[in-house]
Amino acid sequence: MVIEDLYPSRTQATARWIDRQDPVVYAKDKRTDALTREQIDSFERDGFLIINSVFSQEEIDQYNEEFERLGNDPILSAKQEFIKEPESRTVRSIFAAHKFSDKYKALTNDPRIKDKVEYLLDDKTYVHQARINAKPGFKGKEFYWHSDFETWHVEDGMPRMRAISCLITMTENKSYNGSLMLIPGSHKRFVSCIGETPEEHYKDSLRKQEYGVPDQESLIKCYNENGIVVAECPPGSLILFDCNTLHGSNGNITPLPRRNIFFVLNAESNRLEQPFGGTKPRPDFIGHR
Repeated sequence: MVIEDLYPSRTQATARWIDRQDPVVYAKDKRTDALTREQIDSFERDGFLIINSVFSQEEIDQYNEEFERLGNDPILSAKQEFIKEPESRTVRSIFAAHKFSDKYKALTNDPRIKDKVEYLLDDKTYVHQARINAKPGFKGKEFYWHSDFETWHVEDGMPRMRAISCLITMTENKSYNGSLMLIPGSHKRFVSCIGETPEEHYKDSLRKQEYGVPDQESLIKCYNENGIVVAECPPGSLILFDCNTLHGSNGNITPLPRRNIFFVLNAESNRLEQPFGGTKPRPDFIGHR
C-alpha cells in the first residue's frame, strides 16, 4: 500500500511551507496527573516544555559516570554508534546508548518522562532513537537549525508528526556553552528543505549536517515571527519538544562541557515505513525499525 506523503521535502529547488496536518497534543481533553493544564497548553502553543529538577544530582552523577565508562572503553568507542567530532577523536555522540547500558535503558522507560509523552501522544511508545550528545569544553561543534521530523520522515520513513524528543541535562546548560535553542511555534508548519539526499548521507550528517536543514530565508521568517528561546537549565532538567520544532545549538568554546541525554519516543501507531526520500533506510542504531 502506497502511503501519501503529506510532508514532501528535498524534492524542489525552493522551500515550501506546509501547514501541520497532525495534532500537537493528541490526548487533548483527557485527564492526567503527569502534566498540569498549564504545561499541556504551553507544549501545544510553543512546541516544547522545559521542566527543572526532574532528576536528582545523584542520578545525574551516575549518568555522567556511565558516559565516561562507555566513551573510554576502547572496544565500544570503536563502534559506529560512537560518533567523533569532525576535527578530532573526541566523542560527539553515542547512539543507541540504551543498548550498551542498563542505566540508560531504564531511563527510556522512566515514568517521569514516559507518562508525560504517552499522554501528549495518546498512544503507547517505543524508542525511535537514543543518544548522548556531548559538547566538550573548547572544541564542541554546533548543531545547525533543523526539524528532526524532516530527517526522520525523509531518511527513516516516519509517516506522521507523532513523536516527542526527550532531553535530560547532564551538566549546566548555559547560553554560552552550547545549550539547546528552540523557535517557539515553529512546530505548527513544516518547512521543506532543498537538495537531494546523497546515499549514506548519515555518515557525514552525524558529524556535520548539510542536507535536511532549512534555508536562511525560512529561518529568518521563523525568527521574525517567533523569536528564539535558549533553554538554559541546571543538571537534572527535562526538555520535551515536538518532533517538528526547529532547534539547534551553538558551538562550545568555553571551558564548561555541555552534555545531554537525548531519546525519541515515537507512537506505536506511527512506526516507520520506507523512507519518503527514496533512499535506503538508515542503520537501526539511528532509526530503530
